[in-house]
Amino acid sequence: MNEGTIPAMKKSFTLLMVLLSLLLVPCFFLSLFSGSVQLSMNDILAALKGNTAEAGTASVILFEIRLPRIILAMAIGAALAIAGAAFQGIFANPLADPFVIGSSSGAALGAGAAISFGFARRLPFAGAGAVTLCAFAGSLLAVFLAFALSRSRGCSSAVTLLLAGTALSSFFSALLSLILVIRDRDLYQVYYWLLGSLNGSTWKNLPVQLAAMAAGSLCIVFCGPALDLVLQGEEEAESLGVAVRRIRFITALGASLAAGAAVASAGIIGFVGLIAPHIARIFSGPVHRRLLPLSAVTGALLLLLADMAARSFGSMELPLGIITSLLGAPFFLWLLCRYNKSGGIS
Repeated sequence: MNEGTIPAMKKSFTLLMVLLSLLLVPCFFLSLFSGSVQLSMNDILAALKGNTAEAGTASVILFEIRLPRIILAMAIGAALAIAGAAFQGIFANPLADPFVIGSSSGAALGAGAAISFGFARRLPFAGAGAVTLCAFAGSLLAVFLAFALSRSRGCSSAVTLLLAGTALSSFFSALLSLILVIRDRDLYQVYYWLLGSLNGSTWKNLPVQLAAMAAGSLCIVFCGPALDLVLQGEEEAESLGVAVRRIRFITALGASLAAGAAVASAGIIGFVGLIAPHIARIFSGPVHRRLLPLSAVTGALLLLLADMAARSFGSMELPLGIITSLLGAPFFLWLLCRYNKSGGIS
């Protein structure tokens, strides 16, 4: 990278951050109007003024259904994007995503078990909260098992961690399939959860969900400068005083915490954690102090737009995972073609 590239990249990063942040504002308000129930501007204004006599149902739809959903969508998009950028840095693999070490399959197993065996009805915290908690527990279990297996013979390289996560993903997916075969009456409910949806967003669960995603994201941001050194080479980073294994562990743990909380909150939403970091990297470069915030804003905007699209099919709402996959799969194929032609992705 020549000397003139860095200032130009900083200007591109600043400009895009401002533009995307400004674009979030109209998209936020436009999302308030999206849904099977059409709300007029007068309904919105009456609800904002607190005039329940005029607003009626509009106030409930706006404040109790759509507003927490919009906030959760932006938070999940940002968390998945930051986690994706972190895993791409850890594994030095541009095709890595937030679910690369098994967090999604662990969350799916936890949620599937909660639904199929009635945990959501029997536990004291019954309801959607039980499914969310079990999914989050399954995600963290998968991550810790992946780290334990990768360190079982005193080796904690990125490749070993990746292989352990891949094996655990297959194992947890097989367990979930077994559960669904045995408890087939809950097949549709589990399958719909796996496709991803923000229908369960409520003010009650939102603080815990946001706190978990924020905690994981902060771990990644904290390790960002050291991760830049690790990308230059592990031996060089260690010579500069960087504890490579510790940085890799904290970064992967933070990314898994953010991704696990996102999956537990809304199911498996693919490709956001792959697409957003690549879009951000075009304008920010590989330096994480610029890449991470730009990825977060890009991910928030992408998922907000995808959620608006999912709610724009009349009375039927499409699962969010279908929308992101329809948009993300062509991008992934383009990425592979670019990788094959250039021998790497900048």
